[in-house]
Amino acid sequence: MAPKWRELAEKLADKIRNGDYAPGQQLPHIRDLVAAGEGSKSTVHAAYKALESEGLVTSSRGHGTIVRPLVPLKRLGIERYDKAKWRDSDEVAFIADRVASGRAYRRGDQTQSVDRVQAPPSVAAALGLSADAEVYARARLVKEDGHPTHTLTSYYRPEHVEGTLIVDPTPGPAGRGGGFRVLYDAGYEIDHMREELFARVPTSEEMKLLLLPSGEPVVELHRTSFTSDGAVVEFAIGVHAASRFRWAYDFKVPDSAQDRGEVS
Repeated sequence: MAPKWRELAEKLADKIRNGDYAPGQQLPHIRDLVAAGEGSKSTVHAAYKALESEGLVTSSRGHGTIVRPLVPLKRLGIERYDKAKWRDSDEVAFIADRVASGRAYRRGDQTQSVDRVQAPPSVAAALGLSADAEVYARARLVKEDGHPTHTLTSYYRPEHVEGTLIVDPTPGPAGRGGGFRVLYDAGYEIDHMREELFARVPTSEEMKLLLLPSGEPVVELHRTSFTSDGAVVEFAIGVHAASRFRWAYDFKVPDSAQDRGEVS
């Protein structure tokens, strides 16, 4: 016979899968389930921890136990940076992800702080600056329906962005088309990019900021944006909750031998 906490966990899991508890909805407080006769405080706590370990809910101090969104956001690859989106319309990269996922963007889904700081070593190296150089750091927290999905901090040379909307901390994208459009209008058109990804354990600060459950990893993104002459005009570091994104890349397979004329 299964222990009481396991029976309760399976009962709640069925309700989540059947839609009785919707994505983003808070489960009852432990004391309420105890009062309803579902078990002792330790039994309900163990059931909630089991649901969390199975990826059905997230728990955090002050926010309770929340049903995890069942379908992660689709994080586009090459398509999210299509110039027709940010140069010719008002769509920025993370909104392109929302569109591709069939989800809406709401005002307030992105907040940011902008500071002029001494460049961290990795940033100075990426932007080709000396160790004591200053850069602008535009740090964003992005949410969906009030729940954080990721952070992204972009670093820029001051001469590239001084006096532009990129250094404006007003919540939301940096104007029509976002930061890439601002750079384009300033004469720095993005030509190509390099993205590097790796998974790691989150810091305690990241767990609080992203409301991460215990044991969930993050995916760190490093993005370097170049102009056609190879100048780096943005270096960005993103931290993404691993379960909240599905990364998708669709690209043409290169054939360098054919490009060199070696295929007969």
